[in-house]
Amino acid sequence: MWKIRIFFMPAYQGAEMVSAISTLILLMASLTVVMASGNGTDCDRRCLANILVDKELLSAPQGDNCTITVNITAIQYQTLSFDTKAMQMNSRIKINMQWKDPDLGWLLDKYKYPAVVLPVDTIWTPTIVLDNALDTTMEPYTNDVQVRRDGVVEHSIILFTSVSCQINLFNYPYVFGECPVAINGWRQKFCSLKLNIADNVSLIGGSQGEWQTMNVSKIADKSQANRNYLLVTLSINPFGAFVTLILPSALIMLADLMSFALPFQGGELNTFKVTLVLSFTMFLLILNDHLPNGGNCSPLLYYHFSFCLVCLVLSVLISLVLTRLAEDSSIIPCIRKKTSKATKTHGSGKDTEPGGGQEKDNPDVIETKSGGLISEQASLQKIVKFLEKLDKEESGKDSIVAIAYRLEKCAFFFFLTIYILYAIILICITRTDICKVNNLDFWDQSTSEVDSYDYSSE
Repeated sequence: MWKIRIFFMPAYQGAEMVSAISTLILLMASLTVVMASGNGTDCDRRCLANILVDKELLSAPQGDNCTITVNITAIQYQTLSFDTKAMQMNSRIKINMQWKDPDLGWLLDKYKYPAVVLPVDTIWTPTIVLDNALDTTMEPYTNDVQVRRDGVVEHSIILFTSVSCQINLFNYPYVFGECPVAINGWRQKFCSLKLNIADNVSLIGGSQGEWQTMNVSKIADKSQANRNYLLVTLSINPFGAFVTLILPSALIMLADLMSFALPFQGGELNTFKVTLVLSFTMFLLILNDHLPNGGNCSPLLYYHFSFCLVCLVLSVLISLVLTRLAEDSSIIPCIRKKTSKATKTHGSGKDTEPGGGQEKDNPDVIETKSGGLISEQASLQKIVKFLEKLDKEESGKDSIVAIAYRLEKCAFFFFLTIYILYAIILICITRTDICKVNNLDFWDQSTSEVDSYDYSSE
């Protein structure tokens, strides 16, 4: 249209029209440039996030050396529980990490935002390897990650892990041990995931029932790559085990020692000692359900309970033998000593009184019926002999009972000496460190010396 009008206008008007058209073209070009440059400012954070999501960067960022470096900026550790019987520690670990993905970055002159938030499942996130874990569950702390302008991604995860930890329980319940939790990347011949773990390790929730978490620290093996671990220091609160196991065992042994003051007659002594044995057996079952009964460092408490049980049973056997000696004047089992005629007569209450003239069941007493052949004087002599024999048997029995009590006294001092020596030996043993454990034998030696790939040879 403009061209048609130019052909039919004068020359001076045509020149003005050309100048106007040129000005219009310059204005349109400037507007186009402004609109093109305004595309970045008109795109908000969600728009920018959608642009990054559309890239579908689900694979790991890979440089020339095929090494992915992840910086662990902070670790928050918590011991959830410790199973003393199975020797397993359950933990919760929060890890804050950073890594750089250049493909997620943008230019400042194009997008003015310093950072955006992306869904965690739309980009690649690293997987932490726990070398000594029996079971591990990894969950994102949040469902979003923060991506900065330079491509640095900030992310947090929660690890619920269970590790096997052999703690020296020899001096239980006075136990102090350390458990490692190996947190590493992975390494193959050509590619690897490298973790740079900072010393920013914090501990929360130190007490978990019987066990207490005293400290946690990061340890790095400088001689080997990918050998980092958290060293968790644990100890036991000895009050509960002392009250429920050690103190009852000491009181039962003291009660058994004092039971030697009971008399033999009536059977109360043996009944009391058998009750102590049964009570101690109950505590032994409780100990067996609570502590492991195998391994290189079995608790000394097992040996203590075994020693106490042997002493209790030996004390019961000694009391049974001394009771039989006092009652039957014999220690041979299954053989009962025959009672003499004088003893039977004395115990039956059918003796013949002098001058009574009555017939009794005792054959040793001579019948004094009218017209008998034995005179009254001979009858009195027989009665005197009977009483002397009875006194002699009673005197012999009393001497045997006295011997039994002397033997019981000797047994008392014997057990007292044994207990004192045992206490001294037990204290000396608990003061020495005679058992060692190694919780760092889980490393895979086959991959410890993997050579890195030399890209310069290509």
